[in-house]
Amino acid sequence: MVSIDKQFTQAEQEWDLKTLYTDLAFAKGKPLTPMEKLHLRALLCGHSPTEIAEKLGKQPKGVETDLCASVYRYVKGLLDKNNERLESWRKISEWLDDAGYKQELPSQVPLNELLPNKSVVNVTNISIENNQIVFQINLKIPTSQIDDSFDSSLEEKLDNL
Repeated sequence: MVSIDKQFTQAEQEWDLKTLYTDLAFAKGKPLTPMEKLHLRALLCGHSPTEIAEKLGKQPKGVETDLCASVYRYVKGLLDKNNERLESWRKISEWLDDAGYKQELPSQVPLNELLPNKSVVNVTNISIENNQIVFQINLKIPTSQIDDSFDSSLEEKLDNL
């Protein structure tokens, strides 16, 4: 079974979880439990309570009850929205985004800036496996054109991603 910390990790790329966990712990009065963090990450990845329950092998009503008693309440307290009605689980990520917890995605670097001239990238297969789109590629990089300046500039560009 996958560790709790290893589930819904997409949220780590898009959200400032460290600050969010700290701020929600303040609103709660003590640190979030690993399950509360897991439920929060799942919501931030766009999963409904029913989808979260399916992925975790739980009952949907139980997950919904847990969310109402914990994450929803803490977010409302943190953002001073205790008097607002939570009409949808989607509001949680909208509110947190509006509050500045969502990180800007790194700027994209065009492929031709990463690879030397005459490099070839071929997509050989696209498939859907376990609810993920999988791209298989064939990458050809001519080694005769790689020099030290390219090597260091590539490392620098990859570090900035």
